[in-house]
Amino acid sequence: MKLFFFWLKTKRKVLLIFFIFACIFAVSFRLYRLPVEAVLYPAVLCAICGAGFLVHDFLRFRERHRSYEDIKLLTAAMLNRLPEPQTAEEKDLQEIVASLREQNMNAENDFLNRYRDMTEYYGVWAHQIKTPIASMKLTLQNEDSPVARKLTSDLSRIEQYVQMVLAFLRLDSPSTDYVFRQTELDALLKRSVKKFAPDFIGKKIKLDYEPPTLSFVTDEKWFAFVVEQLLSNAVKYTGEGGSVKIYLTEQNVLCIADTGMGIAAEDLPRIFEKGYTGINGRADRSASGIGLYLCKRICKNLGMEISAQSEPGIGTVVMLDLTQKEVGE
Repeated sequence: MKLFFFWLKTKRKVLLIFFIFACIFAVSFRLYRLPVEAVLYPAVLCAICGAGFLVHDFLRFRERHRSYEDIKLLTAAMLNRLPEPQTAEEKDLQEIVASLREQNMNAENDFLNRYRDMTEYYGVWAHQIKTPIASMKLTLQNEDSPVARKLTSDLSRIEQYVQMVLAFLRLDSPSTDYVFRQTELDALLKRSVKKFAPDFIGKKIKLDYEPPTLSFVTDEKWFAFVVEQLLSNAVKYTGEGGSVKIYLTEQNVLCIADTGMGIAAEDLPRIFEKGYTGINGRADRSASGIGLYLCKRICKNLGMEISAQSEPGIGTVVMLDLTQKEVGE
């Protein structure tokens, strides 16, 4: 009905002209003292013919409207052909659309080229910086002292920050390097926990690990990134002498629990937002608010859910639902 009234509004000038012409004929016939029937008969015939024309015009208008509705669902790259223009004005508008489409595609190609250059640069940079990090770690392996453990922990954190940069850049990449295969959860967790051994030892944090027997389909590299980010937060915000527990529930939910400072109730709903640091993050000036945001985005790409429960002063539990789902569901 809205479409009909909109079409009627576009035809108001034609209807007004028809009414004016009818009035002119009626007045002219009246001045010549012609019978009323001589006025009404041609007026009715003109009205019938005009109504038929208007109905035909409305049907064409509705059909074109539907075709444009379908076109609205297409992207700029798919917008190859528009309906044939019916008026000079419509032709001009289509030429404007074509020009804007070309500009949009050129801008998109330029952005993709610059984005590709940037990711390639940071990719090379990441591989280059990993070489001295690995060298320093190798040197420190022969020493077992508080200073060596502290330096090893700091190097691991630097390496993790490098991985965060790469993960952040690759999240919105048009291409993806996700490789899904059968993965043993226990082996993956043990490799991730081993990276934080110096942190556990240095802060005397107790690790309570219950080896899971689950084998599931995921991208091992990206899932390990999520686990290591969660372990990093657990160790970071757990005080000396505290504990971290890793276990799998009967519902295949992987839980990483700590006895750290916890998260304030008003911050908990927003911890996965980009750049949000909360009270704890503002106290720790090194917090970026990116880690958990990346975990949330990656988990979505892996087809799993991530959530958290926390109580200030008692600790935090982060849960990863490993139930097999469609990716992006």
